[in-house]
Amino acid sequence: MAAHAIERPSSETGGSPANPAPEADEQLDARWKPVLGLRCDLTVDLPIPKFQIGDLLKLRQGSVINAHWRVGQDVPLCLNATRIGWIEFEIVSGHLAARLTELA
Repeated sequence: MAAHAIERPSSETGGSPANPAPEADEQLDARWKPVLGLRCDLTVDLPIPKFQIGDLLKLRQGSVINAHWRVGQDVPLCLNATRIGWIEFEIVSGHLAARLTELA
């Protein structure tokens, strides 16, 4: 598994990563405005270690694949095939949901 420690920006820059300074927010919004409506692919990337072609050929409807991931272990989140963070799964109103736990 890839380690997912990241450096956090200093609070001396006027805000935390989750709560940037208001001026920075306005500048960021202005720069992103032309592309806000573009579509992108957000995927949960769950690598399955030790999976082989033989395993693929044995798959049938209803097959269960052991992902070798522990419950509560963060799962990679990708945007257009680039890792952008990690999520954990939870159930919200009877639906599977993903909670962002860390940005890359």
